[in-house]
Amino acid sequence: MDNEKVYAMSFAKIYPLLTAKAERKGRTRKEVDEIISWLTGYQAGEIEEAAESTVSYGDFFRNAPRPNPDRELIKGVVCKVRVETIEEPLMREIRYLDKLVDELAKGKPMDKILRRQREKN
Repeated sequence: MDNEKVYAMSFAKIYPLLTAKAERKGRTRKEVDEIISWLTGYQAGEIEEAAESTVSYGDFFRNAPRPNPDRELIKGVVCKVRVETIEEPLMREIRYLDKLVDELAKGKPMDKILRRQREKN
């Protein structure tokens, strides 16, 4: 799927897929929201509004109020692609979220998912 098709997808369509992936593995929607909030700066109510609106997935990330500078600590492979090597900035943001939800679904503790070890130093 090309990037423009991904960017044009509705956040309202993607969000339930993200939460379902986490919930199938015993995690919660609240944890997914915490990840999204950490990554983008959106508050829980804003995430819910976006999930009920027609905002595109691309615009959801383009309009993120406070992208977390620590998101650059996210490393690893998602969809057979190493996230830190993705050159297209918007696609890298989207894959960051995919990677964090994957980590959540795999049972990783929230402190590690949210890269809190750096904050403690």
